[in-house]
This record gives sequence, structure tokens and C-alpha cells, in this order.
Amino acid sequence: MNNRPITEDDLQAYVDNALNSARRDEVAEYLHQQPDVARRIESYGKQRDDLRAALAPIADEPVPPELNLARMIDARQRYRFPLWRAAAASVVLLCLGGMAGWSLHGLFPPASGGIVALANEAAYTYQVYAADKGRPVEIKASDQADLIKWVSNRLRHTVSVPDLSASGYRFMGGRLVATAHGPAGMFMYDDDRGTRLVMLTRPMAVDQNSPMAQHSTRQVQGVTWSKEGNGYSLVGPVSPETLTPLADEMRRQIEQEI
Repeated sequence: MNNRPITEDDLQAYVDNALNSARRDEVAEYLHQQPDVARRIESYGKQRDDLRAALAPIADEPVPPELNLARMIDARQRYRFPLWRAAAASVVLLCLGGMAGWSLHGLFPPASGGIVALANEAAYTYQVYAADKGRPVEIKASDQADLIKWVSNRLRHTVSVPDLSASGYRFMGGRLVATAHGPAGMFMYDDDRGTRLVMLTRPMAVDQNSPMAQHSTRQVQGVTWSKEGNGYSLVGPVSPETLTPLADEMRRQIEQEI
């Protein structure tokens, strides 16, 4: 093994099979010598496999016809304007946009990776971990400082863990999870009567500032929003009337920390 240290990025790339063969052998040897780290990395692989299985129905869906590359190229070539006509058309469209923009609102699906994607990822994450009686969280609430540091380093911004104890939900702990749009932090809460809530947070490439929106996905309710490039989604098997005030309290506490 060379003298280059094994970093957290190396470990994550090992889980994702993104290392070259030489570096992968070095990481494997390191894990062999560090059983505690090896157990953590093994759990990451299980998380990846569980989420892939949960997301498989979406991944297997056919590509919509309007997103077919050959069709898009053909349409662009057929409707290509001379430069002066394109400029004139732009002026007309700008004028019409102010009047017609809102009337077209909602006709087009949200961009991939946006609020809807985050809501779905939170629901899938809830399905995978909330029902786990043995190890629903990787790091327990007693080690909250370590959890915050771990997730913050991976998401490249400081995260905070809202306190819902005044609303009857104790913080259980959390973990780092994989999503189709990069790593996300999962934080879990419990009311000590078997009802668990999950908050998922990750950076947002699109929909970077979105108001709170309710949604219902796979037998759980959810409230999702984003602020300054960071997305948040609170999900659980409770009514929207119960979940929305909790999400609003979370948002208030998170924004106080920013």
C-alpha cells in the first residue's frame, strides 16, 4: 500500500465501485485492518442495494417520447429559423410571456432532481428504514454531534437536527443515504408509540427555493420545501394536519441556524 491516506471520499467511491483496481485493493486492505470502518461501509452497500430495489420501478419506466434524443434533434432541425427570424420571434415570445406565463403554469413536469424527486426519495427512504426494528439509524441520538459532522461533510454544508420534543417526537438518530441525486442525510423521530417520522435533506440542483408543499406517496404523507439550495422533506404515516405544523417548526429551527 502506498502512503496516500484512505479518505472518506475513497470509502464512498469504494461503495459505488468507482475506484480503479489498484486503489480499490488499497481500500480493501485498509478495511480488512479496520473492522469497525468495514462494518460501516458494508452497511452503506446495503443502503445502496435497498434504495436501488425501491427505485427500480421508476428506473425501469420507458423514456417519455418527448425526451427521445433523435426526436428532439429532428424537431430542432425542422423548426430552425434564420437568425433574424429567431430574433423577431424572441421579442414576440417575451411580450407574450408576461401575459401567458402563468396560464401555462403546471402544464410541464418538474425538472429531474427537484422537489418532486426529493419527496419521492424521502418516501422510499422511509419505507426502507422506518420499519427496521433492529437498526433503523446508523448513528444514535446520543452521538448527535458525530452524526451532524458526518452528514455535513458529505453534503458540503452544515446541517442541523431540529428538536421536535415539544411536539411529542424524540430524535432517534440518523444516517447518510444514497439517492439518485447524490448523498442525503436522514434523521428519524419517534413518538414512543410506534409512529416514526423521517426528514431527508440534500443539496438541490434545481428548485433551490421552493415553498412548503404537501404530497402523498406510498402510504405516507409528506411536506417538502427548499431554501438557499438545500432541500428538506418530512414524511410519516400521519395526517397532513399533523405533519404540516411539524414541518413548519423544523423549517423555523433550520432557518434560525442558517
